[in-house]
Amino acid sequence: MNDLSPVSSPRQGSDAEVLRPHAEEQYAEELHLLAKEDDRPRPPGWKLSPWAVTTYILGDGDRVTPKYVGARRVVEVAVATLATDRALLLLGVPGTAKTWLSEHLAAAISGDSTLLVQGTAGTAEEAVRYGWNYARLLAEGPSIEALTPSPVMRAMAEGRVTRVEELTRMPSDVQDALITVLSEKTLPIPELGREVQARRGFNLIATANDRDKGVNDLSSALRRRFNTVVLPVPATAEEEVDIVARRVDQLGRSLELPGTGTGLEEIRRVVTVFRELRSGVTEDGRTRVKSPSGTLSTAEAISVLTSGIALAAHFGDGVLRPADVAAGIVGAVVQEPVSDRVAWREYLETVVRERPGWQDFYRACRDVS
Repeated sequence: MNDLSPVSSPRQGSDAEVLRPHAEEQYAEELHLLAKEDDRPRPPGWKLSPWAVTTYILGDGDRVTPKYVGARRVVEVAVATLATDRALLLLGVPGTAKTWLSEHLAAAISGDSTLLVQGTAGTAEEAVRYGWNYARLLAEGPSIEALTPSPVMRAMAEGRVTRVEELTRMPSDVQDALITVLSEKTLPIPELGREVQARRGFNLIATANDRDKGVNDLSSALRRRFNTVVLPVPATAEEEVDIVARRVDQLGRSLELPGTGTGLEEIRRVVTVFRELRSGVTEDGRTRVKSPSGTLSTAEAISVLTSGIALAAHFGDGVLRPADVAAGIVGAVVQEPVSDRVAWREYLETVVRERPGWQDFYRACRDVS
């Protein structure tokens, strides 16, 4: 057996009504443009060539917008991995755009980023293999009609890319259900005496980080089935400011909030605070500071600034100011009520207070601290 009836969910409403369209919908014009002009060899089952996939991810400086800001070689290695029979593991600290990159890779390669397994401590093996429609199972017994395919099984049968988010949060026995899929490219269905064999174009992208609590290390057998690509944090403050400004602007447009042009100063301040606290030293290298327990990632900076823009838009004059981001910063930094609060107050008094041009920011943060 090598075919399953595709199980699709209707996508209701227009893109304008959807809060967050899937990547292949939001960037459909760019994908169509690249496919039309792409004359390079395409691996079996791919919508675009590896070169065009990389261009879609990184942008071309003209008609294709960048989806990921980082080293080109990192993306090239990830794309080249998916062109082989090796699965891809995107590894990095929280907030390094692992999920974002995996979604856009799947959209560019397969035209579908929705074949997704979300890993949690409660993820069952059925999410990786298959389940059953128990009403039909009891009435008719085991049959292909009573079987409920997982996203992984569907991707194998259709020759597409599937995604597994937070792989290390899944129980170890559920993780290891992927070993046969990745090594033999086969998913047995012993109840039916059949199997699903992967069609060309199938591959798997997993994401993982080792900073969060409750992590289950991958077995050596499973880790060998992946090529691992480590996504670094942005190398410079300017690079991180660029990433944050782009994403905040995208989110703001989807929420019909003002643009970030008038808030670049606050974006730089938030990024500077987060970078200094997570590195434990000020940007000039002169003062060491205590790092709080949180990760203070780029993703959290984006969240703080998006909330700040919403405050400015709905309760201010539309211009992003220190008071709009102060509460969000404190909420992101102070995760442990005692130790983090001490670290934050010390940073506020020894660094922020003495920094030229930051007095309004200092007062706003002090007032909410």
